[in-house]
Amino acid sequence: MSLKKKPKKKKNIPSDYIEIVDPMNRPLGVLSREDVHRQGLFHRSVLVLAYDLKNRLLIQKRHPSKKIYPGRWDLSATGHVLAGESTVEAAYRELEEEVGIVPSRIRHIITINGSQETNFEFVYLYSAGKISSPPSPNPLEVEDITFIGQDDMQSLVREFPDILTPGLVHFWRYRLLFSSL
Repeated sequence: MSLKKKPKKKKNIPSDYIEIVDPMNRPLGVLSREDVHRQGLFHRSVLVLAYDLKNRLLIQKRHPSKKIYPGRWDLSATGHVLAGESTVEAAYRELEEEVGIVPSRIRHIITINGSQETNFEFVYLYSAGKISSPPSPNPLEVEDITFIGQDDMQSLVREFPDILTPGLVHFWRYRLLFSSL
């Protein structure tokens, strides 16, 4: 399903607050991101894929100041779904905040249920498809970016998995990174 431009955020809640959910992904309340992670509570996150016109995937190197997986290569954009925000809104926001891309459409690919393996995150994978304008990475969020093809990604995952985020490796192994083109 392809979704058009993001709707405007409706609630005025601080940006470091996220919605907690139960094991069935039903909303329960709102807490700070730090409290959610410290207590190991279920919540939602988004991962977004974007490609260049040569079908290469945009990957980003996470800023060294990031608390989780600093300095590792990650998918095009990733982040938490903020309180009062839909997963689609979060996907658009993260893509714009991290790499300066505002796609005209975005498509949901798959949702992974929250578990201990996902740090209790219900993970929503989206694709922005092919982008024609150059990315403009936010230096406070992203250390570097590059576009990578399937063959090079395969080599990277096989030879250097420790420099990649677990999410990137997981979705590569399930053949989802290049299936959304």
